[in-house]
Amino acid sequence: MPKLFHQFKFKKSFQQSTHFKYFIRHIWPKNDYKTKTRVVGALSLLLLGKYLNIHVPILFKKLVDNLNEEKSISDSKIQLGTYPTLLLLAYGSARIGSSLFSEFRNVVFSKVSQRAIRNISLNVFRHLHSLDHSFHLKTPTGALSRNLERGTRGMSFLLTSAIFHIVPTAVELSMVCGLMASKYGLTYALATLSTMATYTGFTFATTQWRTKFRKQMNQADNDAATKVIDSLVNQENVKLFCNEAYELKRYDKDLEKYEQASLKTTSSLCLLNVGQQTIFSLALTGIMYMACSDIASLGHLTVGDLVLINGLVFQLSLPLNFLGSVYREFKQSLVDMENMFTLLNENSSIKDCNKDLICTGGSIQFKNVSFSYDNNRPILNNLNFEIKAGSRVAFVGMSGSGKSTIAKLLLRFYERKSGEILIDGQDISFSTLKSLRKSIGFVPQDVTLFNESILYNIKYGDIDASMDNIIDSSKASHLHDSIEKMPKKYDTVVGERGLMLSGGEKQRLAIARAILKGSKILILDEPTSSLDSQTERFILESLKLKNKITTIIIAHRLTTITDVDCIFVMKDGSIAERGTHEELLEKQGLYYELWTRAKKDK
Repeated sequence: MPKLFHQFKFKKSFQQSTHFKYFIRHIWPKNDYKTKTRVVGALSLLLLGKYLNIHVPILFKKLVDNLNEEKSISDSKIQLGTYPTLLLLAYGSARIGSSLFSEFRNVVFSKVSQRAIRNISLNVFRHLHSLDHSFHLKTPTGALSRNLERGTRGMSFLLTSAIFHIVPTAVELSMVCGLMASKYGLTYALATLSTMATYTGFTFATTQWRTKFRKQMNQADNDAATKVIDSLVNQENVKLFCNEAYELKRYDKDLEKYEQASLKTTSSLCLLNVGQQTIFSLALTGIMYMACSDIASLGHLTVGDLVLINGLVFQLSLPLNFLGSVYREFKQSLVDMENMFTLLNENSSIKDCNKDLICTGGSIQFKNVSFSYDNNRPILNNLNFEIKAGSRVAFVGMSGSGKSTIAKLLLRFYERKSGEILIDGQDISFSTLKSLRKSIGFVPQDVTLFNESILYNIKYGDIDASMDNIIDSSKASHLHDSIEKMPKKYDTVVGERGLMLSGGEKQRLAIARAILKGSKILILDEPTSSLDSQTERFILESLKLKNKITTIIIAHRLTTITDVDCIFVMKDGSIAERGTHEELLEKQGLYYELWTRAKKDK
């Protein structure tokens, strides 16, 4: 067990180190000398600011000593001479200069930090889109959204705060200890150093212990966000089944977990703050006692030295106090970033290739193709068929026979287990996903739309299409007349998932979008299930006119496919029958049974 534990700890540390290196590469990019110059400039301003900051108590000490000397010479009213005035001006200038350098540093570095955040966020977003269909089906969208949000926030904190506080605090501590050793002896330097080491060690150890509570908060937050999004997306079902109270109960369970983890986080923070202040106050009191004793007994220290020692040590309390919160946020930011960067470690089971698919005709072949979503439930069994370029075919069969799976394999949403899938004689496994999916237009049974305008959703088929082409595709899908009756016409917003449109309008919009894409292959998965028979006939006639397009219709309503070139009847993942409508009826086989049953139901 200890061996496994150490292996786990090492693996986790290695992953965090890898993620941090990836993060640093965007701050110090190779061959980007402009960005590197900005980083060096920011660090230079940082050092200058700290140099001035350390001189603030030194100048104050000199001013106090000078005034004491004047008072010891004469009891008359002290007139500020040239030297005290210069010390006061220098003191004020040092304070102002330290603040100015700090602000200038932030301005210089802000472009580096924001560009790094932008590039990393784009890389993660790009990677999410590159992952296969199965990843998005099994991963809650709400959790993904929160991971991205918190990861970006974590990067912002690390770049804008941690990098310019952890290192500067260490630099300032070194300067203070060096000054203490040179002016007051090694004892004062060691006392200061041990104080800061104890303070820092307590902070780090306590924060490490507190991290588990923050992780629990994150998990509960993810779960709650997932419940909210899932419930709101399915709000129609919630209302239909009167399950509002049930949804509230599910959501409240995650909120309760978040509440409990949050209370633990707050309580442990109180313990951390009390411990920090106790350690620092006791240490500062001890160092000041040492200084007072030296003033009283030895006489080689002045009141100004007491002020300087107090100022130097107390001045360290500000960055150290902030260092505590920085470390807390630093650890949390690493956790948040780790959750986001873990997404980059997800690998797609669908491997992209470098060779473009050249689709000129649109012929399709399935050779001994087998597929299953899991090993216990095979969907396709040595499936073989051929579709000629420009032909119109249909796949029919009982639910679960594998009809829609054919479309998903053609689009490479999933990878076949065995066999070959060819388009114009080219194995799609060796083609780029972009060129493959550009060659195929797809109208799903369950149409998904963006919460944008009708124009945006149609134009998504070809973002460079002209308005004339968009209107032509709308007319071909018999949607144009309906759009023209709307107050905002093509600028009408469809609502989330297109809920502002009727089922028929959504389906016609999806058909228009697929037509606009202009692909050589068009797959229609029950494309007219929400349409009336007359509109259905008009649309199918329009699609028929596009005789250069290979059209695949996955049908449940058999009346929509009576005039296609070939009908493939599927059963248990294989082709049971094939032929035209008339040929299949003459055989009086499975298709005949389906047709007869459909006629009776009608």
